[in-house]
Amino acid sequence: MAGLKGLRKRRRVQIVAVAAVALTLSTALIGYAMRDGISFFRSPSQLVANPPPPSEVFRVGGLVKTGTLDHSTDPQFTFEVTDGGADIPVKYVGTDLPPDLFNEGEGTVATGRYVDGVFLATSLLAKHDEKYMPKEVIDALKKQGVYVPPSDQSASN
Repeated sequence: MAGLKGLRKRRRVQIVAVAAVALTLSTALIGYAMRDGISFFRSPSQLVANPPPPSEVFRVGGLVKTGTLDHSTDPQFTFEVTDGGADIPVKYVGTDLPPDLFNEGEGTVATGRYVDGVFLATSLLAKHDEKYMPKEVIDALKKQGVYVPPSDQSASN
């Protein structure tokens, strides 16, 4: 009987060890598979203070600076993104049309790479209605002290 208990105990230890190895391996594989799908957010001020390498894909967000939107090179166009502390020149190099609500003075988040002082955006996001702005953009604008909350027009009706 004592030999049988020792065998069961060894078998349990082996099962726990195999499960731990399988869990570690699956976590490593998931992390490896997601490495290209993860993009970090930076504000223009963070980007100017600490520019990343040209190969890094990330998101930058802020307000489209008034007077900088230039559609003369459609479908690729240029504009600047600002958070009130720094302005970043952006060149849209994507193939899709920009969102309908993409305008000067409005919030945007662009995904791309920062190369030679210009952010090369492959995709653009814009707010989906008059009151919405991405949380990351709001946080960056608040940090610079230039965030103005939208007026609540439904309260006045």
